[in-house]
Amino acid sequence: MIDPNGIAHIQLTVRDVARSRPFYHRLLHETFGMPIQYDIPGVVFYCIGGRTGIVIRPAAPGQADTAFDQWRTGLHHFCFRLRSEADIDTLHAVLVEMDATIVRAPETGPWAEGYYSVLFEDPDGIRIEAVFIPGVGNLPAARQGPLTPPVS
Repeated sequence: MIDPNGIAHIQLTVRDVARSRPFYHRLLHETFGMPIQYDIPGVVFYCIGGRTGIVIRPAAPGQADTAFDQWRTGLHHFCFRLRSEADIDTLHAVLVEMDATIVRAPETGPWAEGYYSVLFEDPDGIRIEAVFIPGVGNLPAARQGPLTPPVS
């Protein structure tokens, strides 16, 4: 059995790196403190920190007009794990200041005991969640059957 050590990076395709870079710079570098690995204007923006890497790259020629759709095959959303409810609240305040699209303000959820999250979108509508779950953050071992989540 292989025991993974997290996700090395997630690469996101955006319509326009120049338009998306300020959002990701503020979120990843300024708010989360992730060091910038690469920053080539219009080509790539890549931050690494917290055992996570996030890359944004431009859409292929002819694809930049295609809107993101979380219900198509591919990425639905991705989620950062934060260390406290206060971190979620601080992030929410930054998102409000950035005038980001907030899909769901901080709230508790049914996914796990103590689940507290915020859901928002980048400039292309790619959904991003940030969550705090106390302890190890796993669903109780006694839970049986599939989880029926609300649609968001």
